[in-house]
Amino acid sequence: MLTLPGEAGGQPEDPDGQNITLEETTMKTGILTAAIALTGMVGGIAPAAAAWPERPITIVVPFPAGGGTDTYARPLAQQLTAQLGQAVVVDNKGGAGGTVGASVAAKAQPDGYTFFMGGAHHAVAPALYKNLTYDIKKSFVPVALLAEPPQVIVVNEKKLPVKTLKELVDYAKANPGKINYGSAGKGSTHHLAGELFLIQSKVEMVDVPFQGAGPMLTALIGGQVDMAYDGLGSSAGHIRAGSIKPLAVASKTRSPTLPDVPTAAEAGYPDYVVSTWYAMWAPAGTPPAVVEKMSAELVKALNSDKVKEIWKSNGSETPNMTGAAFGSFVDSEIQRWAKVVSDSGVKLD
Repeated sequence: MLTLPGEAGGQPEDPDGQNITLEETTMKTGILTAAIALTGMVGGIAPAAAAWPERPITIVVPFPAGGGTDTYARPLAQQLTAQLGQAVVVDNKGGAGGTVGASVAAKAQPDGYTFFMGGAHHAVAPALYKNLTYDIKKSFVPVALLAEPPQVIVVNEKKLPVKTLKELVDYAKANPGKINYGSAGKGSTHHLAGELFLIQSKVEMVDVPFQGAGPMLTALIGGQVDMAYDGLGSSAGHIRAGSIKPLAVASKTRSPTLPDVPTAAEAGYPDYVVSTWYAMWAPAGTPPAVVEKMSAELVKALNSDKVKEIWKSNGSETPNMTGAAFGSFVDSEIQRWAKVVSDSGVKLD
């Protein structure tokens, strides 16, 4: 016969002195064991989140080195490395207008050690790519908006001898379809920014896609393409070097980086306002505590003197938009670019 502790042979008693059955004792013991186990689990999760990061962190950049995204990702990674005490490395995964890298990041282990630095290109993609292997809204968790440099219209003066936006439009109207412009790939914001300008100016130009802004700028400087609609972040250094000439910035006000360059609005196109923004996401399923901590670290990094100076030299303000607010911003951008795609009739092969 089974004898329970505290009894010589009868039923055990509960704290009120009442007899309880073996079944009740077993059930209570199971509940207590489960409670202890849950407490252990919670206790194990909290220290793990608090200790993050315990090893290097990877930021997947979906374009080749030298492009706009890379221009912001690398100094940001350096600043985060200093703040976190762990290496933060950039992993370039270019291709298909930034969608290859996004797909890679979406499939990464959501353990807080892989993040995705994309941007405006990924608000364009849903309207263009019908068979994406990821969903920017479902496959990722929004972390923070990082930079918002305006687009700038730039030309190679040796290939296209124009000095103003009006001269560019006049030349394009006199030579329909003879001007080509480089883009960071079919479906990139460079491509769609070009299409938007063609709609507004009623001219014809030919898009020449590259595998990112870096290769595109190399081709522009080398004279393989005539002009480009590029993010100021990737063009600023080449403009300062005199390799390419800016005709207009696509911002509401003049850029402090290029105070002598007029806005598109000043040149007669008030609705041509385009920014190539960049942002950070985490793979869906990443622990919320880690996402919050990374968000806080990004805000700290963006407000550091070093990063603020780099952002300023690249023509970008330091944004303050994280979490749900950033997610809502992405939703509005998806809607905006879907309309541009529809109006332009752009289709991918």
